Amino acid sequence: MKSFILSTRLALALGAMLFTTHAFPADPDPDPAKSEIWIKVKNSLFEERAIETSGNDIITLDTPVRAEDAATVPIAIKAQIPQNPEKYVQTIYLVIDKNPSPIAAVFHLTPDSGRADIDTRVRIEEYSYVRAIAEMNDGQLYMAMRYVKASGGCSAPAGKDQEAALARLGKMKFRLENEVALNRPNLAQLMISHPNNSGLQMDQLTRHYIPPRFVKKIDVSYSGKLILSADVDFSISENPNFRFYFTPRESGDLKAEVIDSSELKFNSYIRVEPGVTASGS
Repeated sequence: MKSFILSTRLALALGAMLFTTHAFPADPDPDPAKSEIWIKVKNSLFEERAIETSGNDIITLDTPVRAEDAATVPIAIKAQIPQNPEKYVQTIYLVIDKNPSPIAAVFHLTPDSGRADIDTRVRIEEYSYVRAIAEMNDGQLYMAMRYVKASGGCSAPAGKDQEAALARLGKMKFRLENEVALNRPNLAQLMISHPNNSGLQMDQLTRHYIPPRFVKKIDVSYSGKLILSADVDFSISENPNFRFYFTPRESGDLKAEVIDSSELKFNSYIRVEPGVTASGS
């Protein structure tokens, strides 16, 4: 499945570039279900499976209507049900129709997530529908979508000096929002220092394009049990940042393992104790 998704992304990225234009509509497409890119993504990922889109009580998506910065667009995916072994969100697909690589992220979750909520920041290259598709453990699919007015996010100049960014490459930090409580969902934040270069950005000094290099794989575990696994790409903003939940049953280590597109591996962890607010790298 993993190799299938990656090969699909490559094919769709090439296809998306063929459809890219510089005319950004002021209003959403009249029928988002008929978007050519979305039809390709939907068929490649889900084939003929039905996706519930109207009034579903499983997932919501929050985005700005018009982004202040197309290179750092905040998004919040919220599940409306708790994660439990009987019924839980197994996978969340994040799709940005008109990005050069439309499949921005695929998040794999477990009942130990507690809540299937994901907050992050993305790049948006042109006015586009952003979609979050939740796949339940029984295979049912539910989608929430928003139209976002933003342009140039994937090709915007890198925010910091590239040498300085590479010097910090792979450094990570965890932050827990509140004191840790056992047997209930706890909100955590993972911050990764990485330029996440798209390959579409130009170095303002040399006038050469910066080679693509981005975080592609993230695994988060607690006490050796997988909490969150994500396949991501350059649609995620520079210095990737994720907020998610986990449910600790005892004291343990919250650990992140990250691989970038150059196959470099990074890892970090913090010790989690009940009643303690932890922050560390």
